[in-house]
Amino acid sequence: MKAFATLLERLVLTPSRNRKMEIIRDYCASRPDPYRGYAIGAITGDLKLKSVQPSLLRELMTQRIDAELFRLSYDYVGDLAETVSLLWGPAETAEAPPPLSQVVEMLSSASKSDTPAILSGLLDAMDVSSRYALIKLATGGLRIGVSARLAKQALAEFGNVKIEEIEELWHGLEPPYSSLFAWLDGSGAKPVAAGRAPFRPVMLSNAIEERELEDITPADFLAEWKWDGIRIQLVSDRGKRRIYSRTGEDISPAFPDLVEAMAFEGTFDGELLVRSPLGEPLAIRTFSDLQQRLNRKIVPKGMLSSHPAFARLYDCLLDGENDLREQNLEQRRNALAMIVDRLPPERFDLSPEVSFTSVDDLRDKRANPPHPVIEGLMLKRRQSTYRSGRPRGLWYKWKRDPMVIDAVLMYAQRGHGKRSGYYSDFTFGAWRDGETGMELVPVGKAYFGFTDAELKQLDKYVRKNTTERFGPVRSVAAGMDGGLVLEIAFEGINRSNRHKSGVAMRFPRISQIRWDKPAAEADRLEALEALIGD
Repeated sequence: MKAFATLLERLVLTPSRNRKMEIIRDYCASRPDPYRGYAIGAITGDLKLKSVQPSLLRELMTQRIDAELFRLSYDYVGDLAETVSLLWGPAETAEAPPPLSQVVEMLSSASKSDTPAILSGLLDAMDVSSRYALIKLATGGLRIGVSARLAKQALAEFGNVKIEEIEELWHGLEPPYSSLFAWLDGSGAKPVAAGRAPFRPVMLSNAIEERELEDITPADFLAEWKWDGIRIQLVSDRGKRRIYSRTGEDISPAFPDLVEAMAFEGTFDGELLVRSPLGEPLAIRTFSDLQQRLNRKIVPKGMLSSHPAFARLYDCLLDGENDLREQNLEQRRNALAMIVDRLPPERFDLSPEVSFTSVDDLRDKRANPPHPVIEGLMLKRRQSTYRSGRPRGLWYKWKRDPMVIDAVLMYAQRGHGKRSGYYSDFTFGAWRDGETGMELVPVGKAYFGFTDAELKQLDKYVRKNTTERFGPVRSVAAGMDGGLVLEIAFEGINRSNRHKSGVAMRFPRISQIRWDKPAAEADRLEALEALIGD
């Protein structure tokens, strides 16, 4: 357990993406099965234990110290696991705590009535660092700045294989991944992709540059509207249906109405949207409406009726068992068009092609889209095959509004007046090249643009992801593989020698909280500098 605690501690305190991968690789190389497999499962969120509720931890603490003292301590610290691990008291035994595999087995098999005594016994036997790791493991609350994809990338480098191979196997594997590690170690064969409806790595676009626009012609490129929704992959395979985010997270539980309508065999690429209630004419609603459906384990019936899910499809990876990824885009869209004709139109449609005669024609369409939920254009080379990652020159995104950027939350400060109990003033940053790789540099601060409900969500996020404290200011975990992306709208931008970034934004405000977007995909400082009219 101490080795697992040390792993978490090192990952939390390490900002560098490459260094995090090195730490995971070293752990996998130094720890035997099943310890390394359980650790990876905990990091990726695939280790499913009988979750310990925070209320149980609070109850156990109030049996040891005054309830008001615990409340004040928790409010100051802001993290339940850290508060409990510090206040629990000294370890009651000099013996080493049980190993990670034994802890997993104990928590997995514990009955509800036995859990308090088992948890108390484990906490008694551990030091502060191991307690913190135990509580994070037991509550399923690991937030250490490591995404599931980063962990898979580390495994790929550990075994010297392609990450795409691991991603296509992943949903058929379970912790502690013995067969996977045997393959990566070179002591066993590659596992058979036994899982149904696996995730397949997606193809991503690049922001188009002005010099690249001259290559865009109707003969070579297909144009589509860029809708303000969530990029998804829909997979239906021998009765198993799943909806994945672009990073491979299974978000099916939040959209059971769309899963039920997936009466096809294959793998499609598309955009998840929320539409008008069924029975009414189709009308696409805002991203804020979609946000109400995100991250839910159970969706109320009323919300299923008022906010029905809808998928706008634009690519076909597999038609049944027929893999189309090596065919060109036009061939894939033709196959998809025939499939969409058989699907319920209230749940699916084919993203229409936007006809154009020239780049100037595209500029006009981009500036005057037919729907407010459109945020720009997608430009795709007609002969492009479907390739994972972000290959250059094939797919481009051309956003409509140049005065909107995606930034990463870096610092939060308590507000004033009625907001004095919340972290409501937020400093955000953009990426730039640093001495040791990509780094965030602050580019602005915003304290409005969100609702009271969103303020509570942001405050909760800050408290759970604090890395350092500077009086009333908290530093929030932010890195290439972890962090909260905020869509920032602003009225103008100028150069500024007073700011570390060299730019100053005018009237910045938070226009959206992008819970769905990976921090690594936030904008670079160059994107802001390009908006300055010299």
